[in-house]
Amino acid sequence: MGQAAVKATPPQAPAELPSGPWRDAWRAFRKNKMAMAGLGIILCFVLIALLAPWIAPYDYKAQQLVNRLKPPSSAHWFGTDDLGRDLFTRVIYGARISLWVGFFSVIGSIIAGTALGILAGFYGKWADMFISRLFDILLAFPSILLAIAIVAILGPSLQNALYAIAIVNIPAYGRLVRAKVLSLKSEEYITAARAIGMKNGRILLRHILPNSLTPVIVQGTLGIATAIIEAAALGFLGLGAQPPDPEWGKMLSDSRQFIQKAPWTVIFPGLSIMLTVLGFNLMGDGLRDVLDPRMKS
Repeated sequence: MGQAAVKATPPQAPAELPSGPWRDAWRAFRKNKMAMAGLGIILCFVLIALLAPWIAPYDYKAQQLVNRLKPPSSAHWFGTDDLGRDLFTRVIYGARISLWVGFFSVIGSIIAGTALGILAGFYGKWADMFISRLFDILLAFPSILLAIAIVAILGPSLQNALYAIAIVNIPAYGRLVRAKVLSLKSEEYITAARAIGMKNGRILLRHILPNSLTPVIVQGTLGIATAIIEAAALGFLGLGAQPPDPEWGKMLSDSRQFIQKAPWTVIFPGLSIMLTVLGFNLMGDGLRDVLDPRMKS
């Protein structure tokens, strides 16, 4: 008795993951090892900042003059400063201040710069002339000198340093968005939106703004690194965080006279600034490679 032939079903191909612009960008970003290393560094510092009260072995304000300028040891991993405070604890809490200033100053710059750039690029005429001249005036000054002048007027404090850093970086985002809007408003889909009677406000929110954010995201990631350096520079000059706040730039300023006698007081805050800035630069370069169409082959 013949057996019925059984048709062999071909193996099914694995179902493809859903695709989308942001999902595709994340897949491409994950293939960039340097960008992922930068993301890892940033996440490490963010976790350190969030968990500082549980990680830090001492109070960052506690002074023990009998332990001043002690080298790194099992009791004090990074040594102590000139007031006997534990450097490891102060570096950990310094991550909170530097990241806070970096993130929020860049967010402020992006919000103000994007709003002004859209107004200048979309409406043109007198709005473009006024806003562009304002950007030119701000860019005429070196950024650190303008930040110093703003903090000198407002008064030395961490909050005023944040305001100053946000203000001096507004033109970078404003000009970037303005250039993007000028190219977008001549696109066919914007013309079609006008033809069907869509109002300017809706065109800005539905079409112009979402399509202008890609270069801003890349610039913002790189801008956080710049903001951290500027905050450290203001802190080094005594115009940023005030004692006893453990800001990395202020820690470098307080320790510069002990470079030869106690180099660890300068090395660890300086390494923290370097690694944080390196992480944001690596991640920013990776985002630029993924999100900028001109970087794609």
